[in-house]
Amino acid sequence: MKAAMSQTDTPWWAPRRHADRRPLLLARNRIQAGLRLWLAGEGFTEVDPAALQISPGNEAHLHGFATDAIGNDGVPRRMYLHTSPEFAMKKLLAAGETRIAAFAHVWRNRERGALHAPEFTMLEWYRVGADYTDLMDDCAAMLRLAAREAGASVLRYREITCDPFAAPERLSVADAFARYAGLDLLATVDAAGVPDAMALRAQVAAVGIRATAEDTWSDLLSRVLVARVEPHLGHGRMTILDRYPIAEAALARPAADDPRVAERFELYACGVELANGFGELTNPAEQRRRFGLEMDEKERVYGERYPLDEDFLAALAQMPAASGIALGFDRLVMLATGAPRVEDVMWAPAG
Repeated sequence: MKAAMSQTDTPWWAPRRHADRRPLLLARNRIQAGLRLWLAGEGFTEVDPAALQISPGNEAHLHGFATDAIGNDGVPRRMYLHTSPEFAMKKLLAAGETRIAAFAHVWRNRERGALHAPEFTMLEWYRVGADYTDLMDDCAAMLRLAAREAGASVLRYREITCDPFAAPERLSVADAFARYAGLDLLATVDAAGVPDAMALRAQVAAVGIRATAEDTWSDLLSRVLVARVEPHLGHGRMTILDRYPIAEAALARPAADDPRVAERFELYACGVELANGFGELTNPAEQRRRFGLEMDEKERVYGERYPLDEDFLAALAQMPAASGIALGFDRLVMLATGAPRVEDVMWAPAG
């Protein structure tokens, strides 16, 4: 006799499982409708970027899905499903749009788990002429809205809760590393922000975290962030983790007061990263240089690299100063409804 199937073994389309999930899915619809109204009230135009692109993105540790587009001449052309609508949306800013938003399906390979799905919905929005701190205010308003639409007083993931109506905590990456890991992160970069792996390796080893000679500075930073810092963020109230080292902000402009760090922040609630925002870099030569470094690292680690979108780099030269952000919409719904897995709040998850 076969053992009874667990809830996660039961297909999402099984009537009983769908009945259990349906209240979460209806909450998703309410949250999305509420966010659309909020964005319209803020003067945003909703856009719908194509998912099929020349490049899926040029960050070392993001992995795209590749396909061959066959033209009328029968010749295959390698293309990718985007990991973010960022390149297309920045082209729209170059074209003259000033305040745009998109609920975009995006694809990321090598990612699946409680907080990850290979295909998911990203809410991305841009404000021309705005400071990146304006995006922090946007995020706080959106989390409050999501909770109200879900009928929740707190956001929840497992046993951790976060009050979306409380004022967010704003914490620099350097201060977070000092507080939770006992590390002086900025002592491991020079005045221009160039990282020193040996210096960080010594600090990391001294606090009992694994560090090998093969680890790069970015490897070590990520290991400390995941092991010692992220688990503390967004407990009780939202945390805005701000001023990332410039080496960890390939698409962000340097901070005006310190070239070692960038105008980049991530939003956390219940220990879960929800959003990633930037004061946008608009220097095409510098962007090309950073993409080259990212692709060199990708080739070193994974043995592959992605092409650069030359059209994007050309548009960047005409793009006005702007701030932009991407928010994991499914994760937001998951926290607002208290669902245990991100795919529980997707109408029809990828097979």
